[in-house]
Amino acid sequence: MRPEGEAEGLQTLGIVVVLCSSLKLLHYLGLIDLSDDKIEDELEMTMVCHRPEGLEQLEAQTNFTKRELQVLYRGFKNECPSGVVNEETFKQIYAQFFPHGDASMYAHYLFHAFDTTQTGSVKFEDFVTALSILLRGTVHEKLRWTFNLYDINKDGYINKEEMMDIVKAIYDMMGKYTYPVLKEDTPRQHVDVFFQKMDKNKDGIVTLDEFLESCQEDDNIMRSLQLFQNVM
Repeated sequence: MRPEGEAEGLQTLGIVVVLCSSLKLLHYLGLIDLSDDKIEDELEMTMVCHRPEGLEQLEAQTNFTKRELQVLYRGFKNECPSGVVNEETFKQIYAQFFPHGDASMYAHYLFHAFDTTQTGSVKFEDFVTALSILLRGTVHEKLRWTFNLYDINKDGYINKEEMMDIVKAIYDMMGKYTYPVLKEDTPRQHVDVFFQKMDKNKDGIVTLDEFLESCQEDDNIMRSLQLFQNVM
């Protein structure tokens, strides 16, 4: 059986993966440079044209300045001429950033976290609202967003099946870097440790309040939330 500390480490990894995922999108849009590799393949975009809300309104709703929003929109529009991104594009983006694994399921969950209106496409407004939270939001805002990602069926709770799906998606995405010696029951062990720590009243589900309380008690998670505070 793996040490408890190793299992708990996946909770921190999950937070870091969420934050790194937002950076992957920024890199894809050419707004920050994470590596020397160039993305050469053109990704198929949906052809529905969408114009964003006024930048003044977005400035009031996010933690970005008008100038930063202009830069973000220029990059978004350059790579997404239609003004929206679909799920297949998300999957192709993450497939390029995680070539040694299968990022399709994690990209699926992440896409639906960005697509807050469940329209099947991520607009510029959705994009910058999520980035604002992940990069410059309060601790509570970042943790609420992460909770929403883990709450796959959006019923307000995280159950063991949902957490197992997320854990497996992270393992699959990381590929050979995560489990050259992965045992079949390892994801379940991680989920069990997650619930031992987060499920305060032992009712088999994790509520938002339990998630917030447990994460704020974990120094590693709290440090990870600050990793990319000044990325832009």
